[in-house]
Amino acid sequence: MTFTADAQPAHSTPADLARGLLTGGVIGASLTAFIGGCVVEKALLVVVGLVLPAVYGLVLFLATLPRRAREAAVVPRTALAMIESLEAVGGESSDVPVRFELSVAPDEAPGYRVEIRQDINLVELPDYRPRGIVVVEYPPDRPAKTRIVKRPTPEWEERAAGAQVDSVPGPALKSDPPVGCVGGLLTLLGLLLGAGAVLLLFRADLFGTDESGAPRRPSVSSSSSTSSSTSSSTTTVTSATGTVTIGPGRSMLDRGELRKAVESLTENTGNTGNTENTDRRRALTLVVQDRLLTVVFSPTGVRSAGFDPRSLPFDRLPGLVEEARTTLGTGSPRSWQLTADGITGSLTLRVVVTGDGGTATLEADGQGTVRRRSGS
Repeated sequence: MTFTADAQPAHSTPADLARGLLTGGVIGASLTAFIGGCVVEKALLVVVGLVLPAVYGLVLFLATLPRRAREAAVVPRTALAMIESLEAVGGESSDVPVRFELSVAPDEAPGYRVEIRQDINLVELPDYRPRGIVVVEYPPDRPAKTRIVKRPTPEWEERAAGAQVDSVPGPALKSDPPVGCVGGLLTLLGLLLGAGAVLLLFRADLFGTDESGAPRRPSVSSSSSTSSSTSSSTTTVTSATGTVTIGPGRSMLDRGELRKAVESLTENTGNTGNTENTDRRRALTLVVQDRLLTVVFSPTGVRSAGFDPRSLPFDRLPGLVEEARTTLGTGSPRSWQLTADGITGSLTLRVVVTGDGGTATLEADGQGTVRRRSGS
């Protein structure tokens, strides 16, 4: 007996397309928020990236709960079907996903052709072959959800053993409607819109802009450089360190040069606009070389550690360096370095000179009085 098919292949509905757009938006927003939060170290963005998919999944579950309850209440119909073709589509476990194309012959309804995908155990796979008869179940209102009954009742098993089912012409229904080009484009559009929404809402955290959209001044680090026809210097300040480099032909030992460099660093630490904090900024270590000054600042809020770099005995420092270079027996001195150390609480000045004869050290207190000398 031949059955006629009046069902048409399933297509994506407007609700499916809208859900695809929304899903793409959630994916784009959550990924952008999570990755951006990790990069800029913002806990809020990381939390948004983790919570948003969970909230979306919960809302989707609750929204589809009534529909799934109605579908579960529908009593499925049982029918015979003929296997038109089958193909294993992958899998490395004991259950192999198999794509079946079936001609279904209900007892009191027109026949239809359907394409389904169902997991079949490897041991049972030889039982399914083209032109073979199987027992299937399907919801009356959704024939595309047809499933093969692996353990039918004795009655249906007996009917399947002696039945013949003719092929049903026409296109096959599919259990999973193809997304199609429009659905894929909408999902991609949603992904881009979600990512753009996060970038717009959190632009101040991600790009350093204020609420008006203008670039925000950095409060952690700053750099500046000045130059003229006869001299040049570069000053760089961060929350932890500051450096000043002067141009050729100049030395930190020149009169007033070191004092001016130290003051330029303390001025730049005040870029946040808080003069009081600038006056109290202290240093843990200060290192001077011929054309380079480096200062390691004490952590913000720790007022007792370190020393005020502007309190150094600037007038005594060139003399200490000269004394170390000429009296400590290093031969022809090639380089020198002066270190001011206030980590232990009391300020210590240390000059290290390196020459042909080795390395020598001169130590002095915070007033520039020599306390110890050591040769190579």
